[in-house]
Amino acid sequence: MSAKVLEGYRIVVADWAACATDAAAVRHEVFVQEQQVPLEEEMDERDVACVHVVAYGPDGAAVGTGRLLPDGHIGRMAVRKPQRGLGVGSLLLASLIDEARRRGHLEVVLAAQVHAQAFYAAHGFLAEGPVFQDAGIDHVNMRRVLTA
Repeated sequence: MSAKVLEGYRIVVADWAACATDAAAVRHEVFVQEQQVPLEEEMDERDVACVHVVAYGPDGAAVGTGRLLPDGHIGRMAVRKPQRGLGVGSLLLASLIDEARRRGHLEVVLAAQVHAQAFYAAHGFLAEGPVFQDAGIDHVNMRRVLTA
């Protein structure tokens, strides 16, 4: 488990056992409650195999999360509504990319919700392929080649 402190927010990189409560709470609020993703589609068995990042605000509350699958896929990026637009998502994404590099991945891929495509593009991801539906939400596959 490691932590990074930036701009009053603390980013913790951990396994599922260490961060499940906080990561699941953020994901439930954003995906299940806000975006109406069915709980059985949101939570999956892959969490235990992933590296997770959780952002904690200045008050110590969990405000965002994301995960890196063993194959270099980034997923389950979520930031609670009050903290959006503050750079929390960028901190989470940078931590996941750093972790992918540390694990020797040459690229990272993700399925971005279409409304977030510009966010990922600003972080060096390129869209590929057509728009598709996942949990009733439009997504597009995106890829970023990692350099040293």
